[in-house]
Amino acid sequence: MTNSNAPWQPAPAGYKHVVSVSLGSSKRNAREELDVLGQPFILERIGTDGDSNRMVELFAQLDGKVDAFGLGGADLYVVSGGKRYTFGNVRKLVAGIKQTPLLDGSGLKNTLEREAVMQLDPVLNWKSQKVLMVSAVDRFGMAEALSEVHADVVYGDVIFGLGMNYPLRTIGALRRVAAMVLPAVTKLPQDWFYPTGEKQEVSVPGKGTKYYAWADVLAGDTHYVKRYAPQDLTGKTVLTQTITEPDRDWMVQRGVKRLITTTPRIGSRNFATNVMEAMFVALAGKKEALSEQEYLDWIRRVDFRPQINEF
Repeated sequence: MTNSNAPWQPAPAGYKHVVSVSLGSSKRNAREELDVLGQPFILERIGTDGDSNRMVELFAQLDGKVDAFGLGGADLYVVSGGKRYTFGNVRKLVAGIKQTPLLDGSGLKNTLEREAVMQLDPVLNWKSQKVLMVSAVDRFGMAEALSEVHADVVYGDVIFGLGMNYPLRTIGALRRVAAMVLPAVTKLPQDWFYPTGEKQEVSVPGKGTKYYAWADVLAGDTHYVKRYAPQDLTGKTVLTQTITEPDRDWMVQRGVKRLITTTPRIGSRNFATNVMEAMFVALAGKKEALSEQEYLDWIRRVDFRPQINEF
């Protein structure tokens, strides 16, 4: 484990080093070693507890010293209907990075998570599942894939993001709402919509509880799923990615039946998509995001598959 204020340690010679700097809690910090297709890696996550100034300082300190950055606890981009929307305040936080490529996970969400949904159909039989996606605009690949496999889906963006009891039940409705609100939403501070720092530890039950009760599967960002969850999640399946041991304990306590992560466990945790995307860019030796086809090629080469945990 690492501490956001501890002296930073470079990777040993021969290793590729990926560092995710996150606006999230430093309690979720990690530093893990692994081998990917013969290339040794250190994957590191450093949380700043919502301190954006600290994030800017860390990016400046490590720029040019690591192989790729991940951006955690915030999205630089969201993709909807073939269009990419940029959060203005997040762009300012990363504007000083000059040498090290920065990845926020949006490219991998649109490929890895879409692929994961398809791979899970033989296990879950999506046509028989009722799925609540608490937030879909930040994971449009997963949202579209769930529609393509004919799951019964409620996209909860309006319910949980805007506080209005208005479930979106089709991908077309989600696209229309996204086209209307994303141009305005991305001009506002992202922490209005996504919990950072200590807010990640705060539960807001009651909002949308009936949709949690209705669903067989709770899909999307771990923090979103936990933030609005009622106490009783008996028999539910959770489909997500970033998972730590305390997250697993939380799910067991709430009665979750099955946890599915879209990437394998590495050491003590499942890393976020921004870390995995940065890892693929570093593995490819590139200085910018890869194409969708390149991400898919690398996903298949390393044989990334959803990991199913029965509780």
